[in-house]
Amino acid sequence: MPDDEGLALHDAGLVGGRVGPLLEVGTYCGKSAVYLGAAARAAGSVCFTVDHHRGSEENQAGWAHHDPRIVDPRTGRIDTLGWFRRTIEAAGLEDAVVGVIGDSPTVARYWRTPLGLCFIDGGHAEAVARADYEAWSPWVAPGGLLVFHDVFEDPAAGGQAPFRVWRTAVAEGFVPVSTTGSLRVLRCPEAGRARP
Repeated sequence: MPDDEGLALHDAGLVGGRVGPLLEVGTYCGKSAVYLGAAARAAGSVCFTVDHHRGSEENQAGWAHHDPRIVDPRTGRIDTLGWFRRTIEAAGLEDAVVGVIGDSPTVARYWRTPLGLCFIDGGHAEAVARADYEAWSPWVAPGGLLVFHDVFEDPAAGGQAPFRVWRTAVAEGFVPVSTTGSLRVLRCPEAGRARP
């Protein structure tokens, strides 16, 4: 995540933190959780971050974003949990960031707390991005923010699934607030949305 996008995410977290807790889908190694955790702390809130820590499709061996350093030599599988914990500890944010380890839609099925901000930055395959949106967007509180990362209108700039899901969110009533690079911020209408 480039610095300008991270700072925009932090600013959104400050706003969302006044509405309710923050939630991130797609922790990876914790960089964006640092921006959100700092915002949550400043707003007197907390940031939950949900990830299975096994990497998204684009992180797997043979893909452009594969990093062999995050592969557990014992299992041969990606495991970013330790990287995330060290990142949050180094940032001094263990009291403001709560790691939730699991499959995003599974965790969402048992979630019951309205959110001041939901940041969707998990897997970028169409089915995965759409499942994250469908699972979590109903939990964004009226006036809260829904944020997407890696939204590229031009297919040459990046994958299209986050862009298509972002368009769905706008069509379903979320109101565009800002764009910084590939980061898009939307506001939940005051009338809210139906929850599962």
